[in-house]
Amino acid sequence: MQELYDQWGPEYVVKVYKPEIGLVGFLVIDNTVLGPGKGGIRMTPDVTEEEVRRLARAMTWKNALAGIPFGGAKAGIVWEGGSEQQKKLCVQEFARAIKIFTPRKYIAGPDVNTGEKEMQWFVEETGNWNSATGKPANFCIPTFGKKGEKCGIPHEFGSTGFGVAHSAKIAASMVGLPMRGATVAIHGFGNVGSFAAKYLAEMGAIIVALADKEGAIFRKEGLGQKELKILSLQRKSVVAYQGAKKIRSEDFWKIPVDILIPASVTDVINEKNKKSIHARMIVEGANIPLSEKIEAELWRKGVVVVPDIVANAGGVISSYAEYRGYNPKRMFEIVQKKIEESTRKVMARSLKEKKNPRDIAMQIAKERVQRAMGKRYT
Repeated sequence: MQELYDQWGPEYVVKVYKPEIGLVGFLVIDNTVLGPGKGGIRMTPDVTEEEVRRLARAMTWKNALAGIPFGGAKAGIVWEGGSEQQKKLCVQEFARAIKIFTPRKYIAGPDVNTGEKEMQWFVEETGNWNSATGKPANFCIPTFGKKGEKCGIPHEFGSTGFGVAHSAKIAASMVGLPMRGATVAIHGFGNVGSFAAKYLAEMGAIIVALADKEGAIFRKEGLGQKELKILSLQRKSVVAYQGAKKIRSEDFWKIPVDILIPASVTDVINEKNKKSIHARMIVEGANIPLSEKIEAELWRKGVVVVPDIVANAGGVISSYAEYRGYNPKRMFEIVQKKIEESTRKVMARSLKEKKNPRDIAMQIAKERVQRAMGKRYT
């Protein structure tokens, strides 16, 4: 478990408990030396304070590495499932409880089981447009003193998956792996995995395997993008794909591929399946999909691991674009530029110094945060 406190933070740990509606939630504002803490709200049955702490710390490094003026934070609400009305009530009560921190210390965003709708609920409850990003595209406010208006840029536009694909492209090119014809397996087919598959396929990669909570599928010749788009739009499981072999979830990890993208949940690669992996490269689409210990083990075995704080920063870069009032076109341009720059910088030093990319990325991020902390207290 992450130490309770260290030189970096956390600055605030907030627990929200409202038994009358069954609300248990956590907000961790890890470090705001570079700007307000930025991180999504996840709603899962088993989210814990420890998980939120780990994710908030990851956001501190991710935002520093991306070079955007945000600090690190994260929130979680224990959500067993229920009606939309119940969910809205939980989000609103959580927003009301932490309103004092937004947006000066915390800016919310989408995460697991939260999206544009939940972000609109959050903003409506706090009464502050800037208290959350990832809002609906048709949710707008007039631009103060100018013609036009600011509108939401929902993560449903696919900025995170877009960034993951571009990070994979740069990392692959730097290790001599051509993207055209590269085989790819993606665990998770939500907002991140579906868009990563789309953009990688457009780059010439072959998506041979997909998995979600319902099961896994494999097709050596590659999965069709038209069929996958229909599944995604209909919000169906990958196992509904016609023409692919259904495989056991545990067998998904055994498939030999060039690029493996864990894009589902925390610690999805773990002690039980780490020895099954036969990939040349892992590009982390999810937040903390494997521990740093396992990352290091795989690196020593010759697997190139592009860490989450590099590869999946597209979502928070998109959040910054929305925060600044940019349009979607400019958002995608900024995501591509920043993701490619950070991937190239981390991988170049990793290959030169023969060090794990995670170690290099952490070194760069810590240096940036440390410089800012030094300036604040001098």
